[in-house]
Amino acid sequence: MTIAFPQTITPVHGLRIEDLIGNTPLLRLGRVTAHLPESVAVYAKAEWTNPGGSVKDRAAFNIIRQGELDGKLRPGVTILDSTSGNTGIAYAMIGAARGYKVKLFLPGNASPERIAILRAYGAELVLTDPLEGSDGAIRAVRALVAEDPARYFYADQYNNPANWQAHYNTTGVEIWQQTAGEVTHFVAGLGTSGTLMGTGRRLRDFNPDVQIVGLQPDSPFHGLEGLKHMPTAIKPGIYDEDFADESLGVSTEATYVMARRLAREEGYLVGISAAAGTVGALMLAERLAARGEPGVIVTLFPDNAYKYLSEKFWRE
Repeated sequence: MTIAFPQTITPVHGLRIEDLIGNTPLLRLGRVTAHLPESVAVYAKAEWTNPGGSVKDRAAFNIIRQGELDGKLRPGVTILDSTSGNTGIAYAMIGAARGYKVKLFLPGNASPERIAILRAYGAELVLTDPLEGSDGAIRAVRALVAEDPARYFYADQYNNPANWQAHYNTTGVEIWQQTAGEVTHFVAGLGTSGTLMGTGRRLRDFNPDVQIVGLQPDSPFHGLEGLKHMPTAIKPGIYDEDFADESLGVSTEATYVMARRLAREEGYLVGISAAAGTVGALMLAERLAARGEPGVIVTLFPDNAYKYLSEKFWRE
């Protein structure tokens, strides 16, 4: 029997890596919220399901795409920025997919897993003084841009409005749809502040009564990688300190305890900022419960724990 094959093959239009960004699941917390009444629910967006493994894929892609539209990012220009890790991974992933070199400044105490991932994507890394944190990386990258601005596309995640606009256009819409418009509180940690500012603005457009709550470390000396203690840090240009309805401080120790609880009681092996978000969300939930008020509280799990497993608190 002879099988006749067609002379032409219809091309298959597959997805690009960028097409996988966004539309992340909304998870409900169970055992760590078992002490709460049914009228108070706590949810988290599983942002590790983005292809680069974190919420930062959203902002990085929008920054790169807007740079291309503006003509500032074009073939031969290197993407440059400071990062604590996740945004850099997103730049490196998307840069590789779109044919751009990527150069990143990050604190020397960034987790070894993040550094390994960045190098695997081919990014050029400059490690800055760990004691200066993310602010030291910001100062170093600004000095390089001042020396040779034409060579680089300075993505400038801390000051680029495309950062918060990514969340206005995606994260806020998703949360509204996934909660059927019932969200009452949105809680997010402050790093660049893009997630809080963009998502919060969109949710307020849907319902001005939604409460927007910012989280930050309760001390300038902390172990919450990726989060800023705003009173003592270089404030991002996109951050409006009067925007949130409330600001909560979370401790490093409470966050580490929660990271272990989420893994061992919920099955969610999440990162440090995710655990901090859960600590803050539970503060709000317990306050509502004490008042006898209902609530639908949404926070983010910005990434999973795979980039932090070398941290000693997992073994405690």
